[in-house]
Amino acid sequence: MDLQTLTYIVVGASFLLYIGIAFWARAGSTGEFYAAGRGVHPVANGMATAADWMSAASFISMAGLIAFNGYGASQFLMGWTGGYVLLAMLLAPYLRKFGKFTVPEFIGDRFYSSTARIVAVICLIVCSITYVIGQMKGVGVAFSRFLEVDASTGLLIGTGIVFLYAVQGGMKGITYTQIAQYCVLILAYTVPAVFISMELTGTFLPQIGLFGDHAASGTPLLTKLDQIVTDLGFKEYTAQASNPLNMFMYTMSLMIGTAGLPHVIIRFFTVPKVSDARWSAGWALVFIAILYTTAPGVGAMARLNLMDTIQTGTVGAPDGNLQYEQRPDWFKNWETTGLLKFDDKNGDGRIQYYNDKSEAFKAKAEEFGWKGNELKVDRDIMVLANPEIAKLPNWVIALVAAGGLAAALSTAAGLLMAISSAVSHDLMKGTFTPDISEKQELMWARISMGVAIAIAAWLGLNPPGFAAQVVALAFGLAASSIFPALMMGIFSKRINSKGATLGMIAGILSTLLYIFTYKGWFFIPGTAMLPNTTANHFLGIAPEAFGAIGALINFAVAYIVSNATEEPPQEIQDLVESIRVPSGAGAAVDH
Repeated sequence: MDLQTLTYIVVGASFLLYIGIAFWARAGSTGEFYAAGRGVHPVANGMATAADWMSAASFISMAGLIAFNGYGASQFLMGWTGGYVLLAMLLAPYLRKFGKFTVPEFIGDRFYSSTARIVAVICLIVCSITYVIGQMKGVGVAFSRFLEVDASTGLLIGTGIVFLYAVQGGMKGITYTQIAQYCVLILAYTVPAVFISMELTGTFLPQIGLFGDHAASGTPLLTKLDQIVTDLGFKEYTAQASNPLNMFMYTMSLMIGTAGLPHVIIRFFTVPKVSDARWSAGWALVFIAILYTTAPGVGAMARLNLMDTIQTGTVGAPDGNLQYEQRPDWFKNWETTGLLKFDDKNGDGRIQYYNDKSEAFKAKAEEFGWKGNELKVDRDIMVLANPEIAKLPNWVIALVAAGGLAAALSTAAGLLMAISSAVSHDLMKGTFTPDISEKQELMWARISMGVAIAIAAWLGLNPPGFAAQVVALAFGLAASSIFPALMMGIFSKRINSKGATLGMIAGILSTLLYIFTYKGWFFIPGTAMLPNTTANHFLGIAPEAFGAIGALINFAVAYIVSNATEEPPQEIQDLVESIRVPSGAGAAVDH
């Protein structure tokens, strides 16, 4: 069976499964829409959390960044996994014990302020919308190649699928859909990785194959990769980061941003007890680790396969003239998407892929008659293209397509759920129209989710970077706004409403200002725009890494303002104490 037909069957079957589950588990009350009725088993919730967590950035983009940046991209592995541990240990059990539906509701009640609640909603929406753009980019990439439609059309198709099952099912439908999506995405990620590891290293586990020998040459795989990339003017694959401070801040931003992202936090509200929240966090970490320990091997092997297949040679033509080989089939397939581009600058028909920014390599390149790098690769294609590059069976390629879509759709649904609950439960029910009925609140939840999907699709048509880069911006925004408020709300009785509110505002505004300035999205008329280069960044810290600085600003403002103003009421201090008390942690506490 040809690849396109097989892909339609596999992807279509997965979509029907998701929609069927959503209609089967359709939410009939606000409790089911917001928290799945708080009846999800810890293992099932762990699997759903893993799917919610492992987005298009994890499945599609992270290994692509590792493939091209090597050691320099390890902050994604360290930040995202470390952040999940931070979330599981310091936030999830306490927030579940508090017993509310949403993060803004916790902040509003803990800081006894509707203003704090509204600011938290705004921060949540800004973070979630930014994050969902990356998911929409991933949907477009997967559709554009495997269903042979342009990225914009693919994005709109994916948007429609999310709308069908997320609006109908709410958190209840999303939870059981994400369980199915986890099974699809983890098989799609690990099966081709096993095939490719066997082919390149003779070891079926990519985690071990990464540090094994390259089968064809007998040299260590990473040594072979280092040799190939340095021969073409690129830095060593295993070279350390040039700016350790930026790498540290990037890792911290991703880590604390992870712990502050509401779409993962609300998953812990779906289990019956506080102890179940801890168990589901543990299970989620196991399910997440399967993909995250595989990603470094996938990235390195994808880069090696790319380098080995694009440097085409020459063959003799029947008339005795010399002609150049055609580009590989996989290359031509991806060229049609616009995500892989070949610009034959010297007219020889061959692909010259090298670092034309390297002064040391320029002289050698000129000797060869090369006139500049001719290949442009969108990093987001590497995981999806890797099975084709390695010439794996069509069913494996189709499975990868379904997995990439499952990863993007599962996280998109979780983010849209967080936005929907914030608008309907925190703004409408909690602030502006507290007298609305449960039916009306449910209607507002579905309307707000539909509007959020439309906005996300519109923004996803013109994303500001690779999926992982866009997602990193979202993590920075969550790190600078929501995470400090949650930490201080749980572990400090002295932080009051004024301090928390001004801290969130200062944190997110400083981060947004830095991002917009250096990304070129904002500048003062009549002045030169600051180039987005390391030399111009504050202490060399990239916009994606500034969230850690924004978090420090948030903490500092909240602490200074709180200590300069009145203490929180005694009942609030008692509430904070009760959240942290371990006794009775096995049962839910509802207020």
